[in-house]
Amino acid sequence: MTRRQIALVACAVAAVTTGLGAAPPTTPEASAASRNVHRVKPGESIQKAVDAAKPGDSIVLAPGTYRESVTITTSDLTLRGSTVFPTVIVPGKAATGACAEAGHGICVTGTAQRPVEDVTVRSLTLRNFTRNGLWASRTDRLTVRGVTAEKNGNWGIAQERSVRSVLTGNTARDNGDAGLFVSNTTDTEEGAVDAKGTLISHNRLSGNRIGLTVRRLRNVTVDRNEATGNCAAVFVVGDESTPRAGAMSLRRNHIHDNNKYCPKTPRLPFLQGSGIVLTGAEETLVAENRIEDNRGTSPLSGGIVLFKSFVGALNERNEIRDNVVLRNGTADLANRDTGKGNTFRGNTCEVSEPAGMC
Repeated sequence: MTRRQIALVACAVAAVTTGLGAAPPTTPEASAASRNVHRVKPGESIQKAVDAAKPGDSIVLAPGTYRESVTITTSDLTLRGSTVFPTVIVPGKAATGACAEAGHGICVTGTAQRPVEDVTVRSLTLRNFTRNGLWASRTDRLTVRGVTAEKNGNWGIAQERSVRSVLTGNTARDNGDAGLFVSNTTDTEEGAVDAKGTLISHNRLSGNRIGLTVRRLRNVTVDRNEATGNCAAVFVVGDESTPRAGAMSLRRNHIHDNNKYCPKTPRLPFLQGSGIVLTGAEETLVAENRIEDNRGTSPLSGGIVLFKSFVGALNERNEIRDNVVLRNGTADLANRDTGKGNTFRGNTCEVSEPAGMC
């Protein structure tokens, strides 16, 4: 064998050896195959399946009623029920853990150092919890879709310290406070935080004290929701902290007949007949909404209301345009604030405070 032939054979052997030692390429099919589905039936533990799951896994619940609370602290999990028949989670006497002790149905919780990422909760009913149906804290890209949160003592679906969330296609009804609640924090006084594009869309909110509360946040989109039968439909809440709440948009929502009566609290007067209320917000766009038949005599009653916050913070540089606002009492458009730079244009309405904005 010539030197050239020997060299060619050596190269071939090296190539084969290298190929044998290399890891096979990862394909989408291989990645999907490595994801497990954990199936749970009524009478079995959802929490046990969640604890056994790894990132990428799904926990699929059969139709029926489950009596427990569930905590999710692992990223990239999906918890879903049936899209055909009801999958209901209610409190259980034997439920244990911090989530159950706090009175919540589902808790999705991370830490400051490691937020929980890419969790999806969908196609479930969360009912009769003493605090919140779903509670999320320190999450990134949480998706809550097709969830019904009803008759919970405080909030239906709520989150704090979370970014890039998608809350869509949910029903929140007959909850003690807000049907949907999104906030910077709930246990400290801080300025507004950037929610980094949180989207709240295509939800139906009814029979709550407030349909939706957005508190001390920036960079949020509220789009194509329906709110009816609440005491107040939508609150955007800011205060004197820095940065200010705002820099968000509320567009193409249908808000009508929010005429339930709610008594006053230490922070708010009685509520009845409020459509969209801005308190202490800035640079917020309220556009292309249809707001009808919200009637009351509260200081916060009216179709679209600007009202200084109860710590004295003013609304500034908000744009109210191209809305249809009709048959609301005591006014369709009400600027009960002394903040600067708020503009009203292109709205269809009949009565405004002060006069001349219709």
